[in-house]
Amino acid sequence: MIIAFFVISLIMVLLFRNFRMIIISLIPNMIPLLITAGIMGFFQIPLKPSTALIFSIAFGISVDDSIHFLAKYRQELFQHKFNVPIAVSKSLRETGASMIYTSIILFCGFVIFAASDFGGTIALGILTSMTLMIAMLTNLTVLPSLLLKFDSGKRNTDRHPLIEKYPEFYHEDEDEEINIEKLEIKKENLED
Repeated sequence: MIIAFFVISLIMVLLFRNFRMIIISLIPNMIPLLITAGIMGFFQIPLKPSTALIFSIAFGISVDDSIHFLAKYRQELFQHKFNVPIAVSKSLRETGASMIYTSIILFCGFVIFAASDFGGTIALGILTSMTLMIAMLTNLTVLPSLLLKFDSGKRNTDRHPLIEKYPEFYHEDEDEEINIEKLEIKKENLED
C-alpha cells in the first residue's frame, strides 16, 4: 500500500505540481479503504493475503476515477479563467456519468466472485465491489467538495501543470458549418 500511495502521489505531482492537489485526490480514495477495514473488523473477517488484495485493487481503481475527474477539472479551470465553482460543475457534469458507468461495471465484475465456493474469493469479491461503490460515491461527492473548499484556483503562470502544456487537438468552435444552399447536385443521365 505504501508503494501504491507513493506511485499515485508521484503521478499527481507530475500532472498537477501542487501538494494540496495530492492531498485532495488521496482523501476521497482513502475513505472507502477505511470503511472497508472497519467492516472487516466488525464482521471479524481476517486479514489474509486474499483479503489484503482488496485494498490495493480498490485503491488503484478508485484513484483512476479521481485522476479522470481532476484532469477534466484542470482543463475546465484553465478554460474558465480559474473559476473553481464553474470548473467543478462542468467537470462533474462531463465525467460523472462515465465514473458511474465504470464503477457499476466493475462492481458487477467483482461481485461475481461471491458465487465462488472458496471463502477468500467470496470475501474478495464482496468487499472489493462494495469498496468500489463507496469510492465512486466519495469521488462524486467528497472530491468536488474538497476542491470547492480548498482549491483557490490561483495558479503560478510561470509553472503550469503538465496537462496544461499541451494544446487541445480539437476545438468545437473550429467545426465548419456546411452551407447547404451552395451545394450543387448534378443530375447525370441514367440511361445506361
